Amino acid sequence: MDDIRKLIETWARAAHEGDLEQVTAHHTDDVAMFDVPPPYEGVYGLDAYRATWPEFFEWQRSGAVFELESLDVVEGTDVAFAYALARCADAADDGPARLRLTFGLKKIDGAWQIAHEHHSFPMKHADE
Repeated sequence: MDDIRKLIETWARAAHEGDLEQVTAHHTDDVAMFDVPPPYEGVYGLDAYRATWPEFFEWQRSGAVFELESLDVVEGTDVAFAYALARCADAADDGPARLRLTFGLKKIDGAWQIAHEHHSFPMKHADE
């Protein structure tokens, strides 16, 4: 469990710092990701996953915040999943702006690799 926790914490730090090599270092070649911005059908494969990051990194350089607030891991022998809440907001936004994250992992050659990511923000109801 500690290996997975460290892997995801490193991923989050790299996402905030704009380090594409570290963001993608522990992903499978056939990773699937469902993200907040389009394409809404998701992206498939490491090259497509890598292509989603430059715009986010540009936003991060504007002073945005991206940091894990909670992380839970459930580990099996060769598959695992993790879920987290992260603060993801413009620097000027002091509201909660919590991003929900889910990771699916599998062990390949003795090392954990991220095979699936899902990022989402909760929808606000009209009466909120």
